Amino acid sequence: MTQKVAVLGTGKIGEALLSGMIRGGWSPADLLFTARRRERADEIRGRYGIEAVSNAEAAKTADTLILTVKPQDMGALLDELAPHVPSDRLVISGAAGIPTAYLEQRLAAGTPVVRVMTNTPALVDEAMSVISAGSHATAEHLAHAEEIFGGVGKTLRVPEAQQDAATALSGSGPAYFYFLVEAMTDAGILLGLPRDKAHDLIVQAAIGAAVMLRDSGEHPVKLREAVTSPAGTTINAIRELERHGVRAALLAAIEAARDRSRELASGTG
Repeated sequence: MTQKVAVLGTGKIGEALLSGMIRGGWSPADLLFTARRRERADEIRGRYGIEAVSNAEAAKTADTLILTVKPQDMGALLDELAPHVPSDRLVISGAAGIPTAYLEQRLAAGTPVVRVMTNTPALVDEAMSVISAGSHATAEHLAHAEEIFGGVGKTLRVPEAQQDAATALSGSGPAYFYFLVEAMTDAGILLGLPRDKAHDLIVQAAIGAAVMLRDSGEHPVKLREAVTSPAGTTINAIRELERHGVRAALLAAIEAARDRSRELASGTG
């Protein structure tokens, strides 16, 4: 039986999912989407040939609903959807910090909910999507979520109790790397390199290092040590990073992101 999937609140991530599903073999006729602005709806419709509908129509028609709105907009969306979502619909939430129980309490009893935290590399099919089951979601529901999000990168199942940590590491993770690249580019300029050349050097170093981490199977300490010669340039740089507490700052930053995810879940933010 053909499954119809609707993406609600189609921003960049929602569009990436639609695009990924089409590349993965889904027919545009089996996809629906909603968008807040008419201009956005026209843009998506024209680009992919997918029908734009209202949130209520999506809830009535689609077998799977993917909610890609911001956490602060989730309550209003659920209030709009609740009268129209039968308990046999699969609801996938992509909102940071919002637990599955929050959705289950506002939808029909027994509605299966899956929580997914993806990240912006979904735009280039290199996402890391972390998937957790709600209390009514089955292995089949999780596999369906993996099929959808697998079109834009890798997927990983974790217990929902680990979602806030995954959000801090992976959901926010790309921003930490961009921040580091920005700082290293400034360092290149300080050392006399033009910005474009400093940028190219750092980006390729980052890509190469990431591929080695992924493909070698080696611990990052071992890979770092392979670059760190006795009394060489790298060990002097590492000494300064440790002296300035970069490792401790990263630990504190990621812990702060985890805490913010918890605040979103508790409704205190």
